[in-house]
Amino acid sequence: MTADTFQPWLNFVHPVLMWVLLAATLYAMYLGIQARRTRLADAETRKELIKGKFALKHHKVGSVLMAFMVLGTIGGMGATYLESGKLFVGPHLLVGLGMAGLITTSAALVPFMQKGSETARLSHISLNVILVGLFGWQALTGVQIVQRLLSNL
Repeated sequence: MTADTFQPWLNFVHPVLMWVLLAATLYAMYLGIQARRTRLADAETRKELIKGKFALKHHKVGSVLMAFMVLGTIGGMGATYLESGKLFVGPHLLVGLGMAGLITTSAALVPFMQKGSETARLSHISLNVILVGLFGWQALTGVQIVQRLLSNL
């Protein structure tokens, strides 16, 4: 088997990975909301919510999500370059790069959040809400790109 055998299918690794990451992003958001609920709850409710270990799960899922989102972004660019010999600088690429920047900036706020900074916490939440919105838009534009790729097979 040669590289040409895998080349047509390489273009579909990025979209599949990103759809999985979109689902993981929504799960991470749920965990983050639950972690915040736990932190802000009254003593009785907090006792019950702590059992869910939402903050720990949010941190773990978020870490994996960041790694795979950045690698998926690079992989998508690499697959595009291998297929066409160039990158198509347009909204999908630019928003994807922006998302990689947003998620890494959001993660960089964690040490400040652990020290109790409410500003860092609100910035983290805001960046991630924007990230989820952009991710939804990316999913839709990515489907359009996949449809074009399929029509060229």
